[in-house]
Amino acid sequence: MKRTLILTLMLSTVIGLSQKKKNGTIYLEHPAIETVNAMTTAFVAGDVEKVSTYLADDFMSYNGFSTDKDDKGRNKEQYLESVKFWKDNISYLQIEPTKGAYPDALEYKKSGIWVQTWDHLKGMHNKSGVKLDMPYHTLYKLNEDNKIKTLINYYDNNVIWEVRRSFNDRQNGIIYNHHDNINTVRVMMHAFEFNDLDTYYSFFDENAVFYSLELPDGESMDLEQAKERNNQILETYNIDSVDEQGYPDYLEYDMQDAKVVQSWWKFRITRKSDGKKFILPAMYTHDFNDEGKVIRTIAYVSTKILDSK
Repeated sequence: MKRTLILTLMLSTVIGLSQKKKNGTIYLEHPAIETVNAMTTAFVAGDVEKVSTYLADDFMSYNGFSTDKDDKGRNKEQYLESVKFWKDNISYLQIEPTKGAYPDALEYKKSGIWVQTWDHLKGMHNKSGVKLDMPYHTLYKLNEDNKIKTLINYYDNNVIWEVRRSFNDRQNGIIYNHHDNINTVRVMMHAFEFNDLDTYYSFFDENAVFYSLELPDGESMDLEQAKERNNQILETYNIDSVDEQGYPDYLEYDMQDAKVVQSWWKFRITRKSDGKKFILPAMYTHDFNDEGKVIRTIAYVSTKILDSK
């Protein structure tokens, strides 16, 4: 048994070692990296002629996320047209290494020199105002003359599609100035004004979430926490009036089938301890489900004014 165990361990070691096979060398510094960096600098500057000097005559570029089996990529002439497009259409363009990252040159035994970069791309599309702020990973294959022969980009296509969609006017649903969901918000707000909390809370789904400008980003309250917060407010202040400002809008979006009422209010309140009166402007968004229950609330209100003496 002991001999069998030893033999098994020896075979495992041999197999483990046989799985390692060197296929080239990775360089932190290499002429190919210098070429890629120089080409990127020229690309950001929109210098078409300079970019051209770093590309091989048979250069091809590809979108690494493309699922089109017939995608033949773009040749040198087409790629240089894209350099001009970026110069004419993108402001504030930056392509810089992601924090902590740096390019590598990989010298493979059979396939030659490749450079891989991990960058962050920033900019703004001039016409649409769409912000570009995304990771930008690129692979470059260089030929024996240190010219870029192949370029493969990996980036967020959703941002690019948003730019393309923004060239034309598009509808995203219907805006109502009268709707049952608007009526619900009005009844809710005035129930709160008259301290009828049972009616107020009856319009919320039991799993509703509550957001506020005064909560840390990404944090929310559940219904029980919202009740506790409101009780603290009502212990300290009398609600004199809750007055609608302008008129609410109900937005029934096509995208994600969202149903949102946005409304504007003035809370007129009195501090119980000293009788000091305050006017507190507030804007709310209430998201509804198909059953007409509020599933999410965002309060755009600052209570700092209440700290005044």
